[in-house]
Amino acid sequence: MTIQPHDQTILITGATDGLGRALAHRLAAQGATLILHGRNPAKGQALLAELHDRTGNDRLTFEQADFASIDEIRALAERLAGRDRLDVLINNAGIGVETAPQRSADGLELTFQVDYLATYMLSSLLTPLLARTAATSPAPARIVNVSSAGQAPLDFDDVLLERHWDGVQAYCQAKLAQIMLTFEHAELLRDHGVTVNALHPASYMPTKIVTHLFTVQSTLEEGVANTARLVTDPALAKVTGTYFNRARPARAHQQAYDTTARTHLLEISRRLTGVSFGTVRVSRHHLGPGA
Repeated sequence: MTIQPHDQTILITGATDGLGRALAHRLAAQGATLILHGRNPAKGQALLAELHDRTGNDRLTFEQADFASIDEIRALAERLAGRDRLDVLINNAGIGVETAPQRSADGLELTFQVDYLATYMLSSLLTPLLARTAATSPAPARIVNVSSAGQAPLDFDDVLLERHWDGVQAYCQAKLAQIMLTFEHAELLRDHGVTVNALHPASYMPTKIVTHLFTVQSTLEEGVANTARLVTDPALAKVTGTYFNRARPARAHQQAYDTTARTHLLEISRRLTGVSFGTVRVSRHHLGPGA
């Protein structure tokens, strides 16, 4: 038995612009219950009104959090953890290649925090809810990490780029970190009814993080289709721990397959956020008979 979008509760981070916004339109039209995240409350409320007017879907809510603040990421996760169910977490929020270094409210390199640490925190803190949902659902819950084909290895002696900052390195290492997390998280949850995959949705779509620096190459519709496939396609219900380049499984940067590097990344993530990856392990007795 499969689960259809109108039966799913789906969280989309970064839903008020670009790919997230377009994906919200597609899933709202399919009747999904959507939790839409953004950092601007006015844009969030405008999106809710727009989606309701265009689709008639009234199962839509907005959650505000600025991912430049670890406290706000944690508060968002704590609010969502109290919900009855969550079938899909789409970690889409992110910033692109910056032209000058910026620090978060926590004093961390901004791209690493927004593009990776927020994914780490939400994935870790919401795993119990996803697993509980999967235990009562005919299909696995899913985590989809929107990454990039642009990947660069992390220098664990300078992850926050304090010695030498470069915008391309900052972006590409954060996206590789997402994929490394994907592989680790998939292994942790392989027997718990939650799949975890990452994808490069399309190259240089016409979004605000692209158009100010790069020439558009792909349509937004291509990226939406590839992302939505990982969310709803029943053929992928048991696929986990995979990196997709658009619609096809692909090989990520070699560092993603280095288990020692992945373990090191998790320890750094725990230290920077105060969230322990090991605590997301779900006891089998919470998952019901036959799990």
